[in-house]
Amino acid sequence: MAPNRGKGYYFPHSPHARQNRIHNNCERVKTMLHRVHLFDELASEETEALTAHSSLRVYPPNAVLLNEGDVASSLYVIVEGKVKVYVSDADGKEAILNIMGPGEYFGELSLVDDEPCSASVVTLTPMRAMAITKQDFRECLKLHPEMAFNLIAALIKQVRGLTESIKNLSLNDVYGRVAHTLQELAVEKEDGTRVIEQKLTHQDIANIVGSSREMVSRILKDLTRGDYLSIENRIITIKRKLPPAW
Repeated sequence: MAPNRGKGYYFPHSPHARQNRIHNNCERVKTMLHRVHLFDELASEETEALTAHSSLRVYPPNAVLLNEGDVASSLYVIVEGKVKVYVSDADGKEAILNIMGPGEYFGELSLVDDEPCSASVVTLTPMRAMAITKQDFRECLKLHPEMAFNLIAALIKQVRGLTESIKNLSLNDVYGRVAHTLQELAVEKEDGTRVIEQKLTHQDIANIVGSSREMVSRILKDLTRGDYLSIENRIITIKRKLPPAW
């Protein structure tokens, strides 16, 4: 299915629309902002001011939010749902850089420069996101300059993450990259199992690790046969520690 290139539904800044649409979501959005490192040091009244200068947008699955090469103008904070961050070539071959969920954000590079987007972002599920324009963010930054340190820290975290990704791609074989990716994406549950909640296809995993779908399928099949994994409805559960080599 081709991506939906519409901009989705959004709730603009008009007072009537905001009262009708954001009233039931305001507290949740403010709570979410405090979970975002960029804004976690803001006082309640400052968070309320930032929320008031944002718009809550709703997108269907498979909607393109940012296109690689376009100039973005907003920071997006995910309230609900998941997105895929990826790059692609002229032939349509993809490399997935990240999968993001509630409390995470993207578009922050647009806050500090006017360069084109370095990656594309598409929704994997129905999604709600809080959009903050560059102008509104900069106004907030003038009033709360300490946010600049948080922004620098966020960008440094990105660089560290990219360094780790390059290390994984450069030093590990395909199995090592698959095992590393599964463990990074998995969330630990109360029973000790680790579950990858995103519904990933074998091709998605191949796009993340830089391999073929066939190779990834073979590895997952062997891990499932060895009772290291279970896969049901594309939900992967890591049942025990993955072997160091394949």
